[in-house]
Amino acid sequence: MDGSWSALIQQAFGLLFSFDPEVWSIISVSFSVSLAALLITLLPSMLLGFTLAFNQFKGRWIITNIIQTMQSIPTVVIGLFAYLLLTRNGPFGDLRWLFTQQGMIIGQMMICAPVLVALSQAAFTSIDRRAWETARTLGVSWPRAVWALCRELRVPLLLAVIAAFSRILTEVGCSMMVGGNIMGVTRNMPTAIALETSKGDFAQAIALGLVLLILALILNFTLGMLRGKAQPRSH
Repeated sequence: MDGSWSALIQQAFGLLFSFDPEVWSIISVSFSVSLAALLITLLPSMLLGFTLAFNQFKGRWIITNIIQTMQSIPTVVIGLFAYLLLTRNGPFGDLRWLFTQQGMIIGQMMICAPVLVALSQAAFTSIDRRAWETARTLGVSWPRAVWALCRELRVPLLLAVIAAFSRILTEVGCSMMVGGNIMGVTRNMPTAIALETSKGDFAQAIALGLVLLILALILNFTLGMLRGKAQPRSH
């Protein structure tokens, strides 16, 4: 058994370092779709998180609770909702985005946005409100004042970005339902791992799993370094 595991791991590294076209096509689809979903969602979600943290308005409590609830919805349920929106008889069926990367991006945006909004709201809530009020009193423009707060909260906001990116990069249910797991088009790392494992092709599944593992380590080490720099030094 140990020998077989050793051979599988060697095959997995061989697929990665030989730049196997199928494996790297899957990796490319996964990163391009998830990064697009994150970048499109990032600014609106952060602004909504800021608005919920710094403004009191009717319906704020309801919006906050809806966003928090959406974080706990299984991705397969979000995938079902996106499927119904994009299917031929759905309201956006004319776009013909079902089983395309555009459809996957829409689904991942629906997963990504609640995480970004909730965590950015928590980050903005944690800062002293007087910093914002002082900046506005001194005549600093609204965009510059928000940017100053974002720089002050760069570590918790980066944590929000990492959490959102990790959630969409590793989700299976929504990508499978909306993307259809089409090789070279919509097959990403999580759906490929599920498929290849069911087929018994463990080498490719391990190779893709190693990519996700290495990415997780890089993101966590980066965040740890930023946290360390953000802590006040004691003399």
